[in-house]
Order: sequence, then C-alpha cells, then structure tokens
Amino acid sequence: MRQLLGILILSMIFVGQSTAQVSKFKVIPIGFYNFENLFDTIDQENDDAEFLPSGTRHWDGVKYRDKLSKLDEVVSQIGTDLSPDGLAIIGVAEIENAGVLADFAKQRRVANRNYQYVHYESTDRRGIDVGLLYNPKYFKVQHSSIHPLIIYNEDSTRNYTRDILLVGGLLDGDQIFILVNHWPSRRGGEAATAYLRNTGADICKAVSDSLNQVHPDAKVIVMGDLNDDPTSPSIKKHLGAQKSKKKVKKDGFFNPFEQYYLDGIGTLAYQDAWTIFDNIIISYGWLAPKSGYQFYKSAIFNKPFLIQKTGRYKGYPFRTFDFDLYVGGYSDHLPVCIYVVKKV
Repeated sequence: MRQLLGILILSMIFVGQSTAQVSKFKVIPIGFYNFENLFDTIDQENDDAEFLPSGTRHWDGVKYRDKLSKLDEVVSQIGTDLSPDGLAIIGVAEIENAGVLADFAKQRRVANRNYQYVHYESTDRRGIDVGLLYNPKYFKVQHSSIHPLIIYNEDSTRNYTRDILLVGGLLDGDQIFILVNHWPSRRGGEAATAYLRNTGADICKAVSDSLNQVHPDAKVIVMGDLNDDPTSPSIKKHLGAQKSKKKVKKDGFFNPFEQYYLDGIGTLAYQDAWTIFDNIIISYGWLAPKSGYQFYKSAIFNKPFLIQKTGRYKGYPFRTFDFDLYVGGYSDHLPVCIYVVKKV
C-alpha cells in the first residue's frame, strides 16, 4: 500500500441499493487561532510598552516562554483525532512579529512538524499582525501578498489596522488560496464601527472574485478573527457567506461555524454570552470539487483545560491576563479548524 503522507485514512461507507462500498480518504486539518497578544520582551518601534519587563504587565522571559509553551500545548492537539500530524496549516492573529512565530515553531510538542511561516509587518498601531504557519510536508507556498485595509475613522484620521494576508500554494498537490484576517474591533460601538469590518469583507470578496476568474471554482479559505459574528452584515451580506451548503453559489461562500453560533456555541465570551468571531469560511470550490480535496467537517477546539475555572471570567476561555493581573492562561479565544478530505 502506498504511503499517505502520514495522514490517517478515513473510511466512509456509502450504502447503495444492495451493497455497501467502503471508500478511503486522506484527511487534512486546517485551523485558525488568535494567539492573544503574543509579544516578545524586546522593545520595538510599535506601541508594545505594556508588554515589556518594565511595562504595566511586567512581561518578561518567564511569562513569554510560558505563553509559548501553552500555545504549543493547544496547537499540538488540534486535528490529531483524524490526522496524526495535526494541523497542516494554521492561521494566527495577535502576533508581534516573525520572531515570535519562529519561537513558537521550535516548541517541544510541535517542533517535529517543522512549521514554516508567512508573515508581513503591518501598520497596526499596536504592532500586532496576522500570520500563517504551515507544515511543508503537506503545503507548499507558491506566492504570498498583503492587502491593506485603507480605512478612516469618523474624524477622517487613518485607522491603522492589520493587513489581510493572502497565501497561495499547493495542498498535497491541490491549488488553494488562504486569506488570513483580523478585522478592526468593535471599540466605539458595533454599529458605529461596522463599516470598518465591511471593508475587510469587501476586500476578501474582491480577491476571491479575482481568483475565480483565473482559477474557476478556486478553493479559497477566508479565516480569522473577524470581530463580527457569523450573522453580521460583513459576513452575510458583504462576503456572502451562507449557512447552508445548498445555497452557496459558484462565486459564494459557506460558513460552517454559523450553525454553532445559532446553537449558542462560541469561540469567545462577552458579557456572559458566547459568540463566534473566529471563523473559517470556504468557497464553493471546496464543496463540489471536480477533483482533489473537499470540505468534510468543522470543529471548535474547546477542551476543558482551555476554560477558566475561577474568578470574574469563570466559564470563559482561559486568558493570559485579567486586565493587568497575570493569570497564566492560553488565550481569550478558542481555536477553530476544518477538515478537508480526498478520496484515495
């Protein structure tokens, strides 16, 4: 039997009129995780004062190494239920620079995956960026670029925020495209700031439309902390993501996390209610491909150790800080993933 890249072979049974046929599939997990303020301890030109040893949070080497170890603990487990190598690709948000990605990739539990990364410095005022980690055993990067959000506040001042990262490459031979996002926050009010996130959605839709012109039925993934829930206008109207796969048009998207949201399941909590800002949204090309990988299922990684047990945030994702008090958690967001499969 030929070697299958170390990916677990999933057996699915399709029942016909008189016999049952067993088909085998290769499974690849793809994820997204907001690393929640993964700063190093070195003073940079950005506004990182609070994440320095002399800052209000007394961010030192001990805390930094513990944060890396905790993120390693989480990422090392995601997707291993169906693939021994875990996440082949993971988009991340709230990282300070390429150095923290390099430090993460060296962590004990994930080091053998040989994660490589794609990162560009953004103009975000806090100095946090998005990035993409990938296992070169499964994914080969062909090109990457950034798409800045040129947006302005109501007083006409520039809102310096995270760029959208586009990475194209081959997933075990399949041409795919990934857009990693961290859209502007709701600070100032959800309605008052909606236009900022709508702009992010418009950019993703325009990029996807362009890709579909060159690559019909392109396999596009829009992932990230969108700072909007799956039913917000940015995602539903501007991006055009559907809850039902049957309603997705050739130039449209399917959001497998909308049903979680409607069922009261979330990736972060606010005012004692769960919501989903962390999404992995996929294009039509993943739903009915002529060949190659197709969407199988989605998941929110919500193991009990990721939930805070005491304090004012009891029941919330176990964060690193309670305001300026260090509590030593993981992130204030839960990670999400999808599984894509290909018949062998």
